[in-house]
Amino acid sequence: MFESIFTGTVTETAINLPGLFAALGTALALGLLLSFLYMKTHKTKTPSQSFALTLVLLPAVVAIIILLVGNNVARAFSLAGAFSIIRFRSAAGDPKDITYVLFSMAIGLAAGMGFILYAAMVGLTLCGVMALLEIFKYGRPKGAEKILKITIPENLNFQNVFDDIMRKYALSSKLRRVKTADLGSLYELNYSVVTKSGINEKDFIDELRCRNGNLNITLILDVPAKAEF
Repeated sequence: MFESIFTGTVTETAINLPGLFAALGTALALGLLLSFLYMKTHKTKTPSQSFALTLVLLPAVVAIIILLVGNNVARAFSLAGAFSIIRFRSAAGDPKDITYVLFSMAIGLAAGMGFILYAAMVGLTLCGVMALLEIFKYGRPKGAEKILKITIPENLNFQNVFDDIMRKYALSSKLRRVKTADLGSLYELNYSVVTKSGINEKDFIDELRCRNGNLNITLILDVPAKAEF
């Protein structure tokens, strides 16, 4: 199977130990590199440990499957039937996470088929590209999305009352919801805002407090993916 590291055609059904160790070692090493890159470039400060471990082991698992299948069609169908009973009920994640999963599977396929140098070259190249995109913050918005909740008295007209402050501290703002509170004596305004980079949140809130009569103001800094307003 591993007569040439650049020839991935499988011609044998038996698995030889040198080929097995070469495939597993390459898959695990590149999976570990990919997992390390994921933890360093993850958008939150606490990346998922289970996903990081999955990225380490998934290339090796895929490589083992390819080695077991070989060029045996009957074995391929039997493995497909065995794995068809596995059901995953997790919701679709971030597109970036899905890309990492596909990347790790590609590494495992290349290693299992005997393309050792190809797996290493492609793995290192794509990891380098991902690292550079993260360093240069490609595609990252200039500001941070936040949820702003402002309580105002009923005698204050909420239409465009905070527009000048929003223009000063936010790249964009949109009034999402208005509801009454305290038996109708107060209004609660819910905004979706994208604040400018480097602003002082305290100054932002202080100016809003001067406008709303020092009533309650809530600024949610880390907005969930599907936040409800």
